[in-house]
Amino acid sequence: MFPRHHLVLALASAFPVLVLADTPSVSLGAVVVTGSRVEHNSFDLPAAIDIVGAEGIGADQVRVNASEALVAIPGITVQNRQNYAQDLQISSRGFGARSAFGVRGMRLVADGIPASMPDGQGQAASFNLDRAERIEVMRGPLSSVYGNHAGGVIQLFTKDGKGAPTVEGNFSTGSYGTWKIDLASQGEVGGVGYVVDTSRFHTDGYREHSSVTREQTYVKLNFSPDADSKITVLANSFNQPMAQDPLGLKWDTFQSNPRGVEPVALLYNTRKSIDQTQGGLSYERRFGQDSLSLSVYTGQRSVTQYQSIPRAIQVITSATPENSPNRKSSGGVIDFDRHYSGFNGRYTAKRDLAGGVLTTTLGLDLERSEDDRRGYENFIGNTLGVKGNLRRSEEDRVSSFDQYLQTEWQGERWGASLGVRHSQVEFEVDDHYIAVGNGDDSGGVDYSHTTPVLALMFKASPVLNFYVSAASGFETPTLNELFYSGPNSSFSYSLQPATNKHIEAGAKAFVGASSRLDVAIFQVRSENELVVASSSGGRSSFINAGQTLRRGIEVAFDTRWQGGFTSRLAYTGLNAIYDSSFTSSAGVVESGNYLPGIPRSTLFGEVAWHHQASGFHTALEAIARDKVYVEDKNIQQTAPGYAIANLRFGLERQYGALNLKGFVRIDNLFDKQYVGSVVVGDTNGRYYESAPGRNGLLGVSARYSF
Repeated sequence: MFPRHHLVLALASAFPVLVLADTPSVSLGAVVVTGSRVEHNSFDLPAAIDIVGAEGIGADQVRVNASEALVAIPGITVQNRQNYAQDLQISSRGFGARSAFGVRGMRLVADGIPASMPDGQGQAASFNLDRAERIEVMRGPLSSVYGNHAGGVIQLFTKDGKGAPTVEGNFSTGSYGTWKIDLASQGEVGGVGYVVDTSRFHTDGYREHSSVTREQTYVKLNFSPDADSKITVLANSFNQPMAQDPLGLKWDTFQSNPRGVEPVALLYNTRKSIDQTQGGLSYERRFGQDSLSLSVYTGQRSVTQYQSIPRAIQVITSATPENSPNRKSSGGVIDFDRHYSGFNGRYTAKRDLAGGVLTTTLGLDLERSEDDRRGYENFIGNTLGVKGNLRRSEEDRVSSFDQYLQTEWQGERWGASLGVRHSQVEFEVDDHYIAVGNGDDSGGVDYSHTTPVLALMFKASPVLNFYVSAASGFETPTLNELFYSGPNSSFSYSLQPATNKHIEAGAKAFVGASSRLDVAIFQVRSENELVVASSSGGRSSFINAGQTLRRGIEVAFDTRWQGGFTSRLAYTGLNAIYDSSFTSSAGVVESGNYLPGIPRSTLFGEVAWHHQASGFHTALEAIARDKVYVEDKNIQQTAPGYAIANLRFGLERQYGALNLKGFVRIDNLFDKQYVGSVVVGDTNGRYYESAPGRNGLLGVSARYSF
């Protein structure tokens, strides 16, 4: 583990010097809207927040996975599972690390439209990184003002169409049969700004049985009816006809054949298809210093997933007893159609008060999703990996209604923020599959919670800010966590939401005229933490544990050197443990055990050089992570710690109206074999998901301005 106490002492000793530093010539931080929901300087926001701009999102990448852009953010762990059937594994200060697929424990938002459903489950795959202008990432107590599952908040913002029309084409190709083509146009015609983007991505995958093809389309229109208002229309689609699912590996298999799969993945041809479309409309209007924001959205998502649930625990014969778990099985094929919609509204007022500015925001969020969900056997006779008999048919509805009030006062030296949010989340199930030994599982459960947030900031000097913040947050079970957590893998109406108390203290400082340092220390105490009871064949069940405790430190240090050099250092130290013992299907989990899926230390470093005159740039990245436990008892083989290096370089030239770019990227430069992510609590011992060895990517692009 990294010498955390030495780092803290060094930072503390630097602060007296920082107070005396001159006001820097660099910007005091990017403008963000995360947290306060109004434009705010990140340097003056009492929260741990980072911004990744368009250059960082591109960063000589294929722009398919958010992990490419977020790897340099402290406190955020984003693991590319090398499995496009299960999406990325994203956690913030450990929240979300246990997710077997998709993103939970974090709030995802794209252009004001939630990418997280009302139950808290989200998908980062639908993020359109090609046209992204910036990504804002917030951790800590202020995340709680976003309600359920807001252990952290990731917001993506797409640029508005403006100026002279441009057309652009991008093509990249690399290892493992990977390629992507992207075509786009943006500009402004007749007062209407537009952005249009379409892309197609394919890879054969690093591992056996891991190929995927994805298609994305994005359209954004914006116009201003008058000087004080703006209307934005969004539409996008995401289509993944089939993504093969290689599942996790047992430790022996990982060591002997990291690119392989366990036989069961091939036996049942595990795979997943997704088709999603959504659209939204937002209206913003200013009334002097005040503003009103309204938005509505709707979408549809269809998913079919073939799992590796063994035939033997599904099959029913004339001799199968009525009380057999086989009769309760929902099969090995998940098939659902989801319709979702929502409304967000807020009014923000600014007033002068006591020598400062008081900003108050009053808002409400309405969200709803409805699933027509079916389950089928994954066999017909002795043929496996096909859609067989119906074993499940139900309608699942989730709705949430949140009201919130946020107010902040900013004076010359002091600032204070106060927020309160009331959330109500309702789950309803209408069971239409009732058979012998499989009764009516219809029912419902409601959760509600009030979330207070408080933060204080002190400006010690123009180049040094200190802050403290505290909040109470909560996480309801998601639909997927409720589905198989009841008796005999039925729907559970007894799981309780996890609640937490989150406190943070931090400092933000400029060192000289070209460096910025951000430091945050935090503690999170949770009750009724939702943990994996068992996980097998892509299906997990959950229970409420006792108390958990997370303590950590996050550090980010950025510098612009002379001669076109820049550097970034980001460190996370996180001690996440069970603070009380509990009993799961695996036995007694002792107090003091580490939460699985969470590295205790993570370090990112980058040195980049840009030669302005020639347009050439290059960068060397280094990533190091500590070992990761894979289950609650901490007795199975851990995913070992590792350190890797990545190298990239590129060239950009302008020829009149034509802009040309090209890049080469080499990841895992020294061909390190390591576990990239883990499947927490897998009952079959398939915990380990291999990361690629040395691999390369080549990309070219051309943009023409009319």
